[in-house]
Amino acid sequence: MYEEIKEQARQAVLELCEIAGLQKGNIFVVGCSTSEVCGDKIGTNSNVEAADALVQGVYEVLQEKGIYLAAQCCEHLNRALVVEREAVPFSEIVNVIPQPKAGGSFATKTYEILKNPVVVEEIKADAGIDIGATLIGMHIKKVAVPVRLQNHTIGSAQVTAARSRAKFIGGERAVYDAQMM
Repeated sequence: MYEEIKEQARQAVLELCEIAGLQKGNIFVVGCSTSEVCGDKIGTNSNVEAADALVQGVYEVLQEKGIYLAAQCCEHLNRALVVEREAVPFSEIVNVIPQPKAGGSFATKTYEILKNPVVVEEIKADAGIDIGATLIGMHIKKVAVPVRLQNHTIGSAQVTAARSRAKFIGGERAVYDAQMM
């Protein structure tokens, strides 16, 4: 079961990295309910073994590509994020270490494997996946664009993906307004 979860996570991240055109130094956010992955209701059955498989699948791909992983904690830690210190050199760091029942198993396992982990309250990621309806949208750069992945489940959890794109500013209306001034 855990090998299948690892492979599903790996495939989802690979697919989104390709679609989003992510490059070295970009940030990829993951929100994850291991309860949902294992077929339970979000927040009811945090599973460290499932988290370990998920983190392995996700981190392998991102590390290979030089992309930073930002693991979203659960609502008990206000959806703060675990990330490598070098990815967020100017961010304000908060003083917390996630635990399976306070932060979530995915964030806990991510904290354990990163070289120099820190926790921040917010981030502006280039892309990300939401495994089990954990609501990562607040951590994606404007403008977030939904991406439909070929396989939109990991274990029993629904997967929603998003990438960002630069804002379109101006356009016909802006040209017209500028001429009126």
